[in-house]
Formats: sequence, C-alpha cells, structure tokens
Amino acid sequence: MRKILMMLAIMAAPVQAQQVASAEGGVLRALDKVSGVSRDVEMRRGETARVGNLNVTMNECRYPSGNPAGDAFAELEIVETGDENRLFAGWMIASAPALSALEHPRYDIWVIRCTTS
Repeated sequence: MRKILMMLAIMAAPVQAQQVASAEGGVLRALDKVSGVSRDVEMRRGETARVGNLNVTMNECRYPSGNPAGDAFAELEIVETGDENRLFAGWMIASAPALSALEHPRYDIWVIRCTTS
C-alpha cells in the first residue's frame, strides 16, 4: 500500500516546464535502408536539404537552455520530390526518435543535435 501511495504522490507532483533555447541549426542523421548507408546532414534553420528523393526542411531546432549538447528537438517538414503531400510535419526528439518518426519505406531520418554556431 505504501508503494502505491508513493507512486500516486510522484504522479500528482507538478511538472515543471523546461527552459529551452533556439539554435541556429541542427544535425540530422539519414539512413538509406536499401543500401545501408547513413550520413549526417548539417542544416541551418529554414534550410532545405535533399536526402535521396526527399526534401527535408528544418524550421526550428531547440535544446535545454545552458546545455547545447542536451536533448535536441527539431521541427521538420519532409516531402518527396515532385509530390506536394507531406510525408512528415512536426517535431522529432533526439532522445526518442520512434516517438515521432518518418514513415518511409526507404529512408529513416532522425535528429542528432542542435548547432549553436
């Protein structure tokens, strides 16, 4: 019973918002699942990079204030070349890439870190 009460107390504790900072850009990792080749793609905020037949736009990259090497999260838009439908639009989190992932038969793309300069 005591264990249950402790768990309820922990769950009821207020969650504090983490202070974050915006970065100038970030680093993504792209894996071609057919060839097995991966590469890192360094991007600036607002830039679009090509990964195979995908166009990846980084709208924002944020990290915990005072810890640029900390858990990055980036807002991305990913479309296939020649197709206006978005394959992905939203936030990807470096520490939990499967939480919000690109669903594509050939490519995996995930956030590695933000860059501050």
